[in-house]
Amino acid sequence: MRFGPRYKSVLFAYNGLMNPPTPSRRRKGPPPGETGEEALYLRSLSDRQIQVLVKLRDGETVRGWIEYFDEGMLRLTRDGQPNLFIYKHQIRTISEASRKREVRSEGVGTRAPIGNGA
Repeated sequence: MRFGPRYKSVLFAYNGLMNPPTPSRRRKGPPPGETGEEALYLRSLSDRQIQVLVKLRDGETVRGWIEYFDEGMLRLTRDGQPNLFIYKHQIRTISEASRKREVRSEGVGTRAPIGNGA
């Protein structure tokens, strides 16, 4: 079937409405794999020797300070216990140990009992 010039323009307009052209926006690429923020945070904890709690994927929590780290592991130094080399893929979270908890845990059991001394 052949259409004249008048019908071709109508068909073109109709098809143009049915399939509007997609806008030519630049799409964002994937985020970078490494921003450097992790290294800055770990360096800050290491330089200040802040006590941290490291929660591992198996649910165990260990306490110490970060002495060394690289892209695959960190070294956790602990007082009175062996130092640990922990692979980063085994770590669930790292959080700063709050000082309030440390003060409370050191003071537990050091107070004299309250009551009459009889």
